[in-house]
Amino acid sequence: MAPVLVLYYSRHGSTKRLADAIAQGISALNVPVILRTVASLNDTENQTNDTVPVVTMKELEQCSALALGSPTRFGNMAAPMKHFIDSTSGQWIKGALIDKPACVFTSSSSMHGGQESTLLSMMLPLIHHGMVICGLPYSEPALHNTLSGGSPYGVTHVAHPSLPAPHQLSEDEKLLCIAQGKRLAKLALKLNQQDSSEN
Repeated sequence: MAPVLVLYYSRHGSTKRLADAIAQGISALNVPVILRTVASLNDTENQTNDTVPVVTMKELEQCSALALGSPTRFGNMAAPMKHFIDSTSGQWIKGALIDKPACVFTSSSSMHGGQESTLLSMMLPLIHHGMVICGLPYSEPALHNTLSGGSPYGVTHVAHPSLPAPHQLSEDEKLLCIAQGKRLAKLALKLNQQDSSEN
């Protein structure tokens, strides 16, 4: 089975922490997963000083599912992620992502900083690509309990300076990330099995 691609942009590390926890959920079901980032738009943007490679178009095309993450910027995805998505018209023409499951995730520095509108804006190009959007059902207890991040549209993180550990995921946020990763992996497995039986 082709790996699930967890693709993100992270300026200060919060979105990367979400990506890592989602990948943990995917791996928990023994589904292969790769973590990738997108390039910054200029050299002065020091991302997270990590060693995660920049995604290639081949990796995007060959993934079995996609988790897409970005920090919130004025209620929308960050410019480097938008720039990358705008460069995928070739994959759209080929239909490379049609029928693959996808989820979205984001972080912001305030509770009402546009997280849900960011998640929705990230879904739109994925729908244009023909992907199957995977949210989080309210059967997840942490969605009812969270006082920080979390949404049925996708997992989120609130990195407010007043919080005890603003850059660390809360327990509810981490639980939701793992649940999101597991749900995405389950859908990828089912669709992969269905494709195999049809061929």
